[in-house]
Amino acid sequence: MDEKELVAGCKRGEQWACKKIYELHAPVMMGVCMRYVYDRETAKDILQEGFIKVFTKIDSYSGTGPLGGWMRRIFATTALEYLRQKDALKLSTSIDDHYDSFEYADASAVDLLSAEELMACIGKLPQGYRTIFNLFAIEGYSHSEIAEMLNIKESTSRSQFLRGKKLLQEIVLSLTTQENDK
Repeated sequence: MDEKELVAGCKRGEQWACKKIYELHAPVMMGVCMRYVYDRETAKDILQEGFIKVFTKIDSYSGTGPLGGWMRRIFATTALEYLRQKDALKLSTSIDDHYDSFEYADASAVDLLSAEELMACIGKLPQGYRTIFNLFAIEGYSHSEIAEMLNIKESTSRSQFLRGKKLLQEIVLSLTTQENDK
């Protein structure tokens, strides 16, 4: 069964096709949700909401790109909507106010971590930093796109990313230091 047949089945409202798409994509989309909220129960709620949107909007999927990419955008947007509702994205400091205060840690420490350990470190970031970091570094949005999505200034997106990156480096360094002390 190929992806086009599954999408066509979903567009016709056939439950078997929806179930198969869910089974194929739920693990990856759960990962997307967890990157934004880092709480499994909340991520499950966002996952459910995201799949509801996928199945109600499946007619708008043109089939020109991969289904997974189209779905990823829906899940990221759903997670951002949740964060906006919870006022978790109150970001107000501009990079212009603090640019000179950024120091950079040794990025080579990241090489010592597994992907799972690195994701756990990202999960320790405060919600605002984590959201911007995910959107920019993982999802590939530009700072201008992030600013528009979150209704913030582009410079705020940049500053939150840099602060999140610096804090992530500190978390990674402390973790690798702890590992070396063992």
